[in-house]
Amino acid sequence: MTDNSIQQPQSLMVEKQYFTFAQPPNEMVLDSGARLGPITLAYESYGTLNEQKNNAVLVLHACTGDAHVAGHYSDENCSTSKPGWWDNMVGPGKPIDTDRYFVICSNILGSCCGTTGPSSINPETGKPFGCSFPMVTIRDMVRAQKQLIDHLEIKKIMALIGGSVGGMQVLRWCVEYPEMVASAIPLATTTRHSAQAIAFNEVARQAIMTDPDWNNGDYYEGKGPHHGLAVARMIGHVTYLSDESMRNKFGRRLQNRSSVSFDFDVDFEIESYLRHQGTKFVSRFDANSLLYITKAADYFDLESSEGCSLIDEKLSDTTFLVISFSSDWLYPTYQSKTLVSILKKNGCDVSFCEIEAQWGHDAFLLPNPRLNTIIEKFLLRISNEQGI
Repeated sequence: MTDNSIQQPQSLMVEKQYFTFAQPPNEMVLDSGARLGPITLAYESYGTLNEQKNNAVLVLHACTGDAHVAGHYSDENCSTSKPGWWDNMVGPGKPIDTDRYFVICSNILGSCCGTTGPSSINPETGKPFGCSFPMVTIRDMVRAQKQLIDHLEIKKIMALIGGSVGGMQVLRWCVEYPEMVASAIPLATTTRHSAQAIAFNEVARQAIMTDPDWNNGDYYEGKGPHHGLAVARMIGHVTYLSDESMRNKFGRRLQNRSSVSFDFDVDFEIESYLRHQGTKFVSRFDANSLLYITKAADYFDLESSEGCSLIDEKLSDTTFLVISFSSDWLYPTYQSKTLVSILKKNGCDVSFCEIEAQWGHDAFLLPNPRLNTIIEKFLLRISNEQGI
């Protein structure tokens, strides 16, 4: 018998929205010096912006994520449509409670999920940009998001939250617009890419660019580098997992066979899993966008002389919650501790937590009661301090 008196957190019905700015001749000037415009950002919002407009939570997505952070699209069958990538975290009664906060998530500049990127039409040629699209940086992505926040007439963001490349955006927001940020939660991220992280990204890029169907980025009227993109995703996916998670989930189990094949067919479950992830990725993401976004992540560096503005007394007014995961070998805990040390030198109010989790870098995306509790309590503390 079902106890209907127990209310379970509900998912949301949402719609994708679009904001266009930087119309010529007022194009956006990028870090590279190039000018880009018009620019369209795809975004979604959840909950209600209060009268004071001080209850906004900006969620920044990871490398290949998108604006669909929670809920189901209202024009689709809820029973068959895919929920947002952080549906366990965002929604009514959930840690990022849309009954209390106004939550925004926008697709990053250079992506392919509704925001201007390499697959968008170049207004000067009438064809997709391809590799004529200018190089973008994490700072460019944040500057574009700032235009959206200004459009929504939000003067101060209650909380920024994001993991991985999303965490880089959180930190860049704090550096660029400290007066607009009450609190920030960077998860499973870093102040700059290690040589190892850059190396994995370069191998992934080469998998795409050496595919004969890449055609120097001009493949939109042809097949496209499907094989190279699938391999790139397989490489990336390995870095998102951990030795323990792969051992527990797959071990050396064979895939639908009793003995090895003695050829190059799929023998092991882990091989089948990676091939499936690669094939699935090809159907939803653009190869050129992956090239641009991984390069932007590699360029990100808040510890260099150019990026040393992370050490800035202006950040002392922002409250930070830094979270790492014990099995994350892409952005290990020592990198989060480096961030905490830098923020403490600024006199910032910083909390730090390393969460024990076996799932590797992807742990921040997966349901975790401890993560839920930490984020929920932190946001309640900030909202109370802000008088929300």
